[in-house]
Amino acid sequence: MEKKSKTPAARGSIIVISAPSGAGKSTLIKRLIASTPGLAFSVSYTTRAPRAAEKHGRDYFFVSPKVFEGMLRQGEFVEWADVHGHFYGTAHKQLHAAQEAGQDILLDIDVQGHKQVRHRLPQAISVFILPPSFQELSRRLRNRRSDAPEDIDRRLATAREEITHWCEYEYLVVNDNLKDATQALQAIVRAARFRRPNQAGRVQDIIKKFGG
Repeated sequence: MEKKSKTPAARGSIIVISAPSGAGKSTLIKRLIASTPGLAFSVSYTTRAPRAAEKHGRDYFFVSPKVFEGMLRQGEFVEWADVHGHFYGTAHKQLHAAQEAGQDILLDIDVQGHKQVRHRLPQAISVFILPPSFQELSRRLRNRRSDAPEDIDRRLATAREEITHWCEYEYLVVNDNLKDATQALQAIVRAARFRRPNQAGRVQDIIKKFGG
């Protein structure tokens, strides 16, 4: 009996999502991952302390500045940034392993990190999430009651700068309705899976069978 060859898996996508603090990015990402099979979350490294309910290895890899700087010197990060006095970075190895396994992987990074990813991984997909207005963003940040007033003011000032980078992203999603915004992100992920670079391995296998 002829042994069937295994169909090559589609290559996974790298999907970058950025947003100003308070735009609802974290909530949308959780809903997207929970509702989208085959989509993993890229756990970043950070030097900041864990917040309530955050766990090492699930939300972030919490490391000391010394450890982070050592990884940086070794070239282990595809992107890194200094955000509000703390370092954040995404490791190359995690992205490579997910792609080779045919798994899509989602990066939650700011505009600084996106610029680096876009330069080093131009095939990555990028999404920018916007709040419906500055007033609504301010209301959301103040209602969280997790930051001091001066920290909120700093985040709002940062948001004014970050939002000017909207034109550097492929997709824009306005989070004025959680359900609609989640569905928009789901559509982006589904479409990405059918891009030519992601399907090349499967197509080449089909072409071989046409013979001639």
